[in-house]
Amino acid sequence: MTVEIDDLASVLLEHAQDKLAIVDESGTYVYVNAASDPILGYEPDRLVGEQSQEYVHPDDRRAVADRFEQVRSSTASSVTVRYRHATADGGWVWLESRVTDLPDDALDGYVISSRDITDQVTAERERRDAESRLQTIAGTVGDVLWMFDGDWSELLFVNPAYEDVFGQSVADLEADPQQFLEAVHPDDVSCVREAMDRASNGESVDVEYRVNPDTEYSRWVWVRSEPIVEDGEVDRIVGFSRDITDRRRRERQLAVMDNLLRHNLRNDMSIVLGNAECIAREADDPSRGRAEIIRQQGRELLESADKQREIIELLTERAVPESLDLVPVVTDAVETVRERYPNATIDATFPASATASTLHEIELAVTELLENAVRHERDGLSALSVTVRTTPETVDIVFRDNCPPIPEVEFRVLTGDWKMDDVYHTSGLGLWLVYWTVDLSNGRISFERSESGNTITVSLPRGRT
Repeated sequence: MTVEIDDLASVLLEHAQDKLAIVDESGTYVYVNAASDPILGYEPDRLVGEQSQEYVHPDDRRAVADRFEQVRSSTASSVTVRYRHATADGGWVWLESRVTDLPDDALDGYVISSRDITDQVTAERERRDAESRLQTIAGTVGDVLWMFDGDWSELLFVNPAYEDVFGQSVADLEADPQQFLEAVHPDDVSCVREAMDRASNGESVDVEYRVNPDTEYSRWVWVRSEPIVEDGEVDRIVGFSRDITDRRRRERQLAVMDNLLRHNLRNDMSIVLGNAECIAREADDPSRGRAEIIRQQGRELLESADKQREIIELLTERAVPESLDLVPVVTDAVETVRERYPNATIDATFPASATASTLHEIELAVTELLENAVRHERDGLSALSVTVRTTPETVDIVFRDNCPPIPEVEFRVLTGDWKMDDVYHTSGLGLWLVYWTVDLSNGRISFERSESGNTITVSLPRGRT
């Protein structure tokens, strides 16, 4: 069969980037333009006279034949179909083809316009695979994973864990995204709304509140959300909600036990110290000496109870690191230690400012390290110094002393290398306070010790100025 094409049409066809072909009633190629070469690797003449179906992937031939039949039977003037077409190098390329029966008696056949969609198909497959993996993960984790649009008016994604934690169906939440507020304890709704507004304004949010009226709002969740900003506007808000009911329960129990212990300890120690004072005042010399030992040990025990309280508060309040200028913080700690130990000599070297990301308890940690050094200084050889310095990534607080080398057990407490379930006898509660403060601030502690003294460096992340 011969197909006549005028000169202008011929030029347009040959320079088109899409593969253009004409097939007859049997599906045989009768014309193929030059774009077939870069797309398929075949010269146009190589395909003319060939049966087009032979170049279609076996798995796709049925779909192509069905669509072609729709045009041939006049049930549709044109159809679109995706399929894989063989290439000259033995591979396959994905094509999206439009098959058209032109109302032109001079054209005895069907026009097929095809474009290469291999990259698009690959990207779609990768996206489907990623979505499938996400659905699998989201369906097995206990956390509630979710995504809303920028103003919380549309739910874009939530996993099945939502129903168990919040006590509402996913279908109801999809129908009305604001409905989850009905699952929030009435006393916490205002806090949640405020957190939502902050996220919509581009702020990362970390909040805890009570949910699930079916359990009388006994379930606590920790919610972390992150705004996704595009073109300067918050487009989506993603986050997770974690059930922390057990943790909250343990914290309450711990707080109760802490209060009872400290109350009973102080009352009982007051009696012990009062009687020790009477003995020291009324008894003979040997007994007065023993009474003084009792009084000293009692005072140290009360100091340990105070540090225990500070540790309990640190571990249960879930404070978030903030940007703090460490210069006034360390200055206040130095002054506190000088007041407690008037004979102590502390050299301090600070820059104008040094902003770090840390908990407010860092002042307690600095005070503890300074006091620890003062108490262990060699007689008459006071050489304690504290220096604040900045690096591109951190703000460092460097303590140098002339004390005997710190025992291994104590510096391993500070660096976190001592197992918390190991039992040892030391006055190390203050050292644990230092370690946990630095650790919860995402910082680290390093050590150098020698016969001439110790150098302790606390490194904290740089904060926003």
